[in-house]
Amino acid sequence: MRVEVLNGVNLDQLGRRDPATYGPLTYRELESQLYSWGKELGIAVRVRQTNHEGAYVDWLHEALDVADGVVVNPAAWTHYSWAIRDAVELFTSPVVEVHLSNVDEREEWRRFSVISDLVAKRIAGKGPDGYREALEFLAGKANA
Repeated sequence: MRVEVLNGVNLDQLGRRDPATYGPLTYRELESQLYSWGKELGIAVRVRQTNHEGAYVDWLHEALDVADGVVVNPAAWTHYSWAIRDAVELFTSPVVEVHLSNVDEREEWRRFSVISDLVAKRIAGKGPDGYREALEFLAGKANA
C-alpha cells in the first residue's frame, strides 16, 4: 500500500509556531515519525510539505495515479481553497483530513472545511497522533 501525506502552508514552521497550539515537534521530527509509523504499518509513505497552493494541487493530481490513500493537512487552505477541494473531489481512493489542533474549537473561520464532505475521515486536535490514526485507518481500509 502506498500513502501520500500532503502538508500545507506554514507547517514547515512547526516547533516555532505557537507550540501551545501545534505542539513542540518540528516539521522534520513529524516527517520522521510518519515514515516510522508507515514502516510499522507496512505502508510505503511519502511525506511532502509546501507553502505554494499550486504545488499542493499538483501533488494531489500526481497522487491520483500512484496512491492507495492520501492524508491531507491543507492547513489554512482548508478553510477557503476551492482549487484544493476540486482536486480532492477527483479521488476514488480514501482521503483523510488531519489537523494538529482542534480547529472545531478555535476561531470561527477555522471551523469550516471546504473538503470535509469529501473525505473518508476527518481527524482534528490529536496532534501528531492524528496522523498515525489516519495511517491506521487507511491500512485498515486496504486490509478490509
